[in-house]
Formats: sequence, C-alpha cells, structure tokens
Amino acid sequence: MAPSTMVRDMTRGAVVPQLMRFTLPLFISNALQAVYNLVDMVIVGNTIGKAGMSAVSIGGDILHLLTFVAMGFSSAGQVLIAQAVGRKEHDAIRKTIGTMFTFLLCFSACLGGICFALRFSILNWLHTPAASYAYTMDYTVTCICGLPFIYGYNIVSAILRGMGDSKRPFWFIGIAAVLNIALDILFVRHLGLAVFGAALATVIGQGVSFLFSIVYLYRRRQSFGFDFKPSSFRIDRPQFRKLLSLGIPMAIQSAAINLSKIVLTSWINLFDVTYSALAGIFNKVNTMCGVISQSFTAAGSTMVGQNLGAREYRRVNTILLSICAFSFGLSLLMTAVMLLWPEGVYGMFTPDKDVLGIASVLTLPIILNFYGAATRSVAFSLINGSGRSRLNLAVAIIDGMFARVSFAALLGFALKMDCFGFWMGDSLAGFMPMLIGLAFYLSGRWKKETGKA
Repeated sequence: MAPSTMVRDMTRGAVVPQLMRFTLPLFISNALQAVYNLVDMVIVGNTIGKAGMSAVSIGGDILHLLTFVAMGFSSAGQVLIAQAVGRKEHDAIRKTIGTMFTFLLCFSACLGGICFALRFSILNWLHTPAASYAYTMDYTVTCICGLPFIYGYNIVSAILRGMGDSKRPFWFIGIAAVLNIALDILFVRHLGLAVFGAALATVIGQGVSFLFSIVYLYRRRQSFGFDFKPSSFRIDRPQFRKLLSLGIPMAIQSAAINLSKIVLTSWINLFDVTYSALAGIFNKVNTMCGVISQSFTAAGSTMVGQNLGAREYRRVNTILLSICAFSFGLSLLMTAVMLLWPEGVYGMFTPDKDVLGIASVLTLPIILNFYGAATRSVAFSLINGSGRSRLNLAVAIIDGMFARVSFAALLGFALKMDCFGFWMGDSLAGFMPMLIGLAFYLSGRWKKETGKA
C-alpha cells in the first residue's frame, strides 16, 4: 500500500476499527515481552519463596535501568533508517546499521564490565536484604553477562522495523519468551538452580533470540544493503552525530522512570525481605497494566500524527476519546478483578504466608496505577503524535524523577506511611502526564506545525 493511500485510509472511516486494528498486534507483542519478564517472578516465587522474589525484583530493576541506552539509541536508529529508506539513501542505511551495531555492542560490553566491578557496591547502595543478597547477586551478575544479547536484539529489531518489517521482531521475542518459560521450569523446578537458573534461562532466551535475528538479517543482507564485512562496522562520524542527537534524549527519557524505580527500590529494601518481595509483585502487575497503555499509545500516536498531518482535528478528538473510553473500560475490569479476587492475583506469585498476609497493602496503589496508565495513553498519544519530542522528554523527567521520588519521599518518610507511602507516591506520580497533556491540549498548540516542542 502506498504511503499516500495509507494516510487517506487513516483519515477516513470509523476510528474504533482502525484503532483496534493497530492496537491488537502491538498488544500481543508487548504482552509477550511482559510475560517474558513475569515468568521469572512467578516460578521463583512459587519454588523458592520471598527471598527469591526479592532477588528477581531487585535484579530486574537493575537490568531494566541498564538497558536504557539500548532502548533509546535503537529507537533513534530505527528513525534514521526509516528516513533513509524513504529517501532511498542506501549508503546512509548501511552506515547507520554499522554505526549502531558497533557503538551499542561496545557500550554494552563496557557497561557490563563496569557493573560487574561495582556489583557489591550496587547491591549495597540498594540496601539489598541480607536474606536475598546471595540470590540477588546471582541474578544480577548473570543478567549483566547477557547485556550484549539484549542490546543486540534491540539493534536488529530497530533495523527490521526501520525497514518496515514489524512481524519478525514479534516472532523473535516470541521465541525468547517460550524458551525462557521452558528453561525456567527446567532450571528452577527440576534442576534446583534457584535464582541463578531463572537468570540463566533469561539470558539463554535472549541469546537464542538474538542469534535467530542476526542469522535472518545476514541471509537477507542484500535486501538490507549491509554486507557484514568488517569494514562495514566502522563508526561513521556524520551518522554517529545524528544517532547521538536523537538517541540521547530518547535514552534519558527511557532512563528517567527506571532510575526513580531504583530509588524507590532502595527505600523499600530498608524494610525486611517480605516488603522487597511485595515490591516485585507491585512492579510485575503494573508491567502487565503498562502493556495496554503502551499499545494504545503506540497506535494512538500513529493515528493522531497522520490525522494532524491531514488537518483532521475533529478526528483527533475522536481518537483521543476512543482511547480514553477503552483504557478506562479495561481499568474498570482490572479493578473488579483486584477487588473481587485479590487472593488469586497475589497467590499467583507465591504461596508464602508472610507475603500474602500483608499483600493487601498493594491493592489501592495498584488500582490507582490502572487509571494512571489509562490517562497516560491518552496524553502520550497526543504529545507523541504531534511530534513534541522535547515535551515528551520533559514529561518523562517530571514524572519519572521529580514527581515520583518527591511524592514517595513525602508519603513514605515525611508522613511516615513507610512502604505503602512509597507505592502510593509511585501511583500518584503516574497522573502527572495527564495534567501536562491536558494543559497541552487546552493550549491548542498540538494543532500547529508538528516536530516542535
């Protein structure tokens, strides 16, 4: 389908069927990634208990923070490749691919080496509970060794998506998810490798996924214009400058919320290992909720952007209202599950009586997060769709760093609400994008030329 035809189709006809057609594939892909991250917690929690859950929670937070450069720069590389494809600049495509490969893989190796050297300091700074310290070290070190696989997968996925192929990345993450589940069961439950087995299953899943993707790319190297010769992996300075220009803001945006989560984790770990395990449940449930928000945001951003380009402002309003209706409808459904079946939700993660005995402290913060995620999908659909990258970055920093940490400190320390206050602060900060997005909408600036903050 020609680009002009796609734009016409996006700016005509019923909004809801178009929104669902774009959202469902994204939801399935994001759900696979969420399940991929959830499996370790569920299997470890049911096999080892709260000490293992604490280790997976802390180690997972560290791993997510370490991938911020991969997420930011691969997204930037995807944009540069897509632009070069549109201009039919094959040399620029080749140079961008080579530059991205060399820079990100070298960075992942250096970052992994630094984190390995500082592994004891990192776990001490996070106030890792003594009961889960050894498990956390096993999980963290193993995942650090797998950083190049994570970075490599993001590179290949960015290349494929930049070239217009969104199906293969979906299959590659599917391979990793299925393999991770199978190996988790084998390593943790049957071979008794404990938390190390869960981390090893994750790394192997990522490694196999990366190898499959790189083989696919190599076999189709002629169509991609990248020959995989050593000379092609040289960093091209002009392309590297472009990659830095786009990648640094995206990386900061990716890191902001993850860094605030690390701060909250360190505070929660000041209490005993039971609360550290509860933090894992809180984060995993919110990750599943985020799948819906991210899917609507990605689909909504595309639809908003194309309709703004066509100056179909009324349809933009309809798109935003549709996203709001669907998101809040799903939030109501998830709220009903949390209120009517909390034992089932929490019991899915662990049978540990200490954890389940106080798990109800999470219910209100989790429910608030449902609605915060619903409002974020509307706000970011408008902000991203209108091309306001600097505003997007500002929202991420305000939400991720200032509001989340400040609210959590106020409620947890100043008002002495302890861990409940930390989780409430996290949830309340999730409404900040809605407030900024609402002000942006009322200002009418979203109707002006896109691509400016």
